[in-house]
Amino acid sequence: MKIQLQIKMNDKLFLRDPEQSDLGKKIILHSIQLIHLNGFEAFTFKKLAEAIGTTEAGIYRYFENKHLLLIYLTAWYWSWLEYQVTFQTNNIKDPVVKLKMVIKLLATTLKEDIRTNYVDESILHQIIITEGSKAYLTKRVSENNKDHLFKPYKDLCAVIGNMILECNPRYKYPRSLATTIIEMAHFQNFFMNNLPSLTDFGKNKDEAEIVRFLEDLVFSSLPLAH
Repeated sequence: MKIQLQIKMNDKLFLRDPEQSDLGKKIILHSIQLIHLNGFEAFTFKKLAEAIGTTEAGIYRYFENKHLLLIYLTAWYWSWLEYQVTFQTNNIKDPVVKLKMVIKLLATTLKEDIRTNYVDESILHQIIITEGSKAYLTKRVSENNKDHLFKPYKDLCAVIGNMILECNPRYKYPRSLATTIIEMAHFQNFFMNNLPSLTDFGKNKDEAEIVRFLEDLVFSSLPLAH
């Protein structure tokens, strides 16, 4: 029996739930592929419609604009990643080992989840690295925030922040460190592959080195964890 992973999405992100129809799933699948291939700036609903074999009007029935589609993709990824973090640390008792597992999940490319055949998580991970910040670095961020469009990212940061407090209950900045881990993992990966002189990992291009760097950064701030 094939098990499906269903992620509940904020209904303000879409006009029609894309996960409830074959066309909607194609929109998600092909938008990920096109954004990864050409970048978000060059991505249009016209190109998406041509790739799918439908009309622009058909896509606009699901998403009001491409920016909301990007927020949808990033929110889906954060929700999926929170599930992975919770699932893969569920049976780990040692808080240090648990936090190291989280760092590894954040800093390395994850395998595609066979339960979501319309989402390639490994490609979506690369989109998060290169395009993810564009979801909230906009003039409408406050309005979008009032609609709770960034809640999945906040929820993931809260989960990681609680794990940080497990390592050091007296640490004053758990959520700041949580967001730093996430963003630093992505920036270092991007720099490693595109602007290597900004990192110490440009020569070998090894994600494991980013993991070791983040572990050093995090646990230097959490001396009680040792």
